[in-house]
Amino acid sequence: MITPAADAGLTPGATSPDSAASTRQRDIPDVAALEAWLLEEAPRLDDPGDVLSGLAIRLDGLGIPVDRITTAIEALHSEYSGVGRFWTREEGSTVRLFPHRAQESEIYLRSPFAYVHRTRQWLLLDLADTPDDLFNIIPDLKAGGYRHYMCAPIIFTNGNENGITFATRALQGFGEDGIAVLRRIMPALAGAMEIRAANKRLRDVLRIYVGDEPHRAILSGTIRRGQVTRIRSAILFADMRNFAGISASLTPEQAVELLNRYFDCVVPAIEAEGGEILKFIGDGVLAIFRDADDKPDGAADAAFRAARQAIARAETANRQGRFASPVTLGIALHHGEAAYGNVGSGGRLDFTVIGRDVNLASRIAQLNKILGEPVLMSQAFAERLSREPELLGEQMFEGFDEVVPVFRPAG
Repeated sequence: MITPAADAGLTPGATSPDSAASTRQRDIPDVAALEAWLLEEAPRLDDPGDVLSGLAIRLDGLGIPVDRITTAIEALHSEYSGVGRFWTREEGSTVRLFPHRAQESEIYLRSPFAYVHRTRQWLLLDLADTPDDLFNIIPDLKAGGYRHYMCAPIIFTNGNENGITFATRALQGFGEDGIAVLRRIMPALAGAMEIRAANKRLRDVLRIYVGDEPHRAILSGTIRRGQVTRIRSAILFADMRNFAGISASLTPEQAVELLNRYFDCVVPAIEAEGGEILKFIGDGVLAIFRDADDKPDGAADAAFRAARQAIARAETANRQGRFASPVTLGIALHHGEAAYGNVGSGGRLDFTVIGRDVNLASRIAQLNKILGEPVLMSQAFAERLSREPELLGEQMFEGFDEVVPVFRPAG
């Protein structure tokens, strides 16, 4: 067994004199070309899986027999804490998401990644001489026919602990030449991984906090104060009735849990119909359903289906006792123009949603509470709906000079 280099007579993390000499004997331009690919092309590949497969192909071209590569990268995401990518010669590239607190789990603590993160040294294993209980992955590697395994820590400049592994079925293992090349390309490989991870973290955080369309606009350069983007769409505004009363006796933690369970009823229903969440406003949810060029009225039907699904999900959650007190929704539907605008001062801006049509949807949502109706809609929305709604009457809203006809679903 080759452990963190010491059993092989090496200083931990160092290259032996013989392997350094074999690196000098290797065709240096070929290795340099791989380093250039890692730093110049790999960060720009659309599919992250192509990075591992491309690396495997190029290592194979250098005579380094790689049959399996895995990476573990920390993530900044609301739903998971890390991303594992796997490449094998048989299956190509696959991905696995690690749940939050995964680094505290028994699986991680018994893994080679935990070892190299703790020691900050490479781990080299001759699997024929490695006991099955040394790490949790050893039995699977042996069952897969692998003979030599390497795990290296990759510590990003921000301190994030990541890593990469290589495994081969070749009887001779990677050999000193192969290990020397892997050591040489590691700085370029780490740089490529950090560039990709930093870009992904930026995209993920922006998308989580401002939504799909705003995050794309921000990354494309729409960050000057006063810039406005207009979108024709069906507009959905949902809120929880009597949230203030329900949450009055709750701790802040309990109130947040209440909101999250409520949003779990509303958001999936909207996204299932192709809607986009633009804003969370307290217990309110503002979403749009874009008009399609070939079917402009389809957005209204999609928004209506989403509203009914959200209400049904809330009713199911109430029956299952997921809320301490029963929760009911009020949903307003309108069709018009949603406008994104950059507002703020100096270096602090907010990417917010503004405009007359958004205000009208909000006013109709307030009317839901007064009338006790679960779903209300404007005339502009009702005219685009494939089913015939029922006219409730005309209303005057603050900020609007004209009366507004208001409808509800028939029946």
